[in-house]
Parts: sequence; C-alpha cells; structure tokens
Amino acid sequence: MPVLPGAEPYRHDGNEVGVLVCHGYTGSPQSMRPWAEHLAEQGYTVRLPRLPGHGTRWQDLNRTRWQDWYAAVDREWAELAQTCSSVFAVGLSMGGLLATRIAQQHQDDANPCRGIVIVNPIFAHDDPKLRILPYLRHLVPALPGVGGDIAKPGVTELAYSKNPLQAMHSQTQLWRIVVDDLPQLRVPVLLMRSAIDNVIPRISGDTFLAEVGSADVTEVVLPESRHVATLDYDAPMIFEQSVQFIERLR
Repeated sequence: MPVLPGAEPYRHDGNEVGVLVCHGYTGSPQSMRPWAEHLAEQGYTVRLPRLPGHGTRWQDLNRTRWQDWYAAVDREWAELAQTCSSVFAVGLSMGGLLATRIAQQHQDDANPCRGIVIVNPIFAHDDPKLRILPYLRHLVPALPGVGGDIAKPGVTELAYSKNPLQAMHSQTQLWRIVVDDLPQLRVPVLLMRSAIDNVIPRISGDTFLAEVGSADVTEVVLPESRHVATLDYDAPMIFEQSVQFIERLR
C-alpha cells in the first residue's frame, strides 16, 4: 500500500547526539516532522520512523500490534546507540508511550537512554467503552478517529479518520506493561501536557507522575495547544524546551 504524501519517515545524520522521534497512534511522521527538523537544525542525529500500519490506510493498522510498533522504534534506537555517544527519545501521545518503553528497556545499556521528552503521552484512559473493547473489537472493525485535535486554525494532522479496534486493544495492553514498570524507570523525564486535551484525559499524565521512579521529572503545561501540540501554538515551546533538556544531559 503506498505511503500517503507527508507520512514518509525522516532521517538526518548529524553530530554525536542522537534523538529518536516517535509519532502517535493513527497518525504519521507528519505530526512530528517540524520537531524532528528543529532537532536536526541543532546538529543532532535524528530518526523519525513511520510506525507499521500508519500513514497508509486504517485497515493496515488493524493488522498490526504494539509489538510491531515497538520493534520499529527499537531498530532505529539500536542504530543511534551504535553511532552516537548519547541518545534520547521523544514522542507524542502513543509515541510518548513508546519512548518511555524505549527508556525502560535501554536505561541500563552500555550506551543508555539519557532522557525522554513526552508530549501528551498515553498511559491510561477513563473512556467507559474501553471496558467492552475486548469484545467490541470482534463485532466492529473501527470507531471514529481520534486525530486532528489542534487549536491553531488552518493546521491539520495527517491521521486516520477511523480508530481500528484490534490495534486499539493491543495498545491498551502496552499501557499496562509500561505502567507496571514505571517505578523502575530512572532516566530524566520532561513531561509536557496541554491545558486542554480532547483526546487523552488528565488521568494519563497523573498516572505517570504517580508511578514513575525517576528523581528528575519536569512537568511543563502547554497553555495554548490541544492534543497534537507539536503542530499547535505551543510547538516552539516544545522545540526549545526539548533542546534545553538534551543540552543539560548530553
């Protein structure tokens, strides 16, 4: 299936600091490309993969599971860890979940994850439909999509109009795995949350803050943005704060 224009992965070879950039569920690299390009402009080596099943059609996503998405980012991590002296992971929404899992799996490596920057990450949700999702996914293939929550006029996210339920159910399994391991996470964290997020409830970030074991956690509120903050009014703040975070820890 052809990749949608704008959904292509992004790569930049720069200096000895590597940054893995992870996009969100039903979205594509398009939502993260401005951030990735800003990081590249700072001289960093940047990898922004397209997650399996994303950036084509929603039916393709229903054929993938969280293990496929994680494997894609882990491959890019391995390359960065081999070629760079310090490596970071950043992500939006489910990309923040994947970045956190990368840190959990690689914080004790010879070249460990130095820190993560997560924007409106998903770790938990209070939607009552999730209780019947294990059964609903066998009855209907998808529900209406969750993409495009942006306050800035004229800005759109390249995301599916449907939420594929087999894939969604798999994502919820990864939530539980990552949250269970949060007390053992020791890497520095920069958590950025939008004041108004119409996709992910406050319980998600609150769960992370309550469970994470790291002693170096900074929370920043994004006052003008909605869920896809990397394309919204506060994108410059995200870009600037992430560079400051990386420079402090590199």
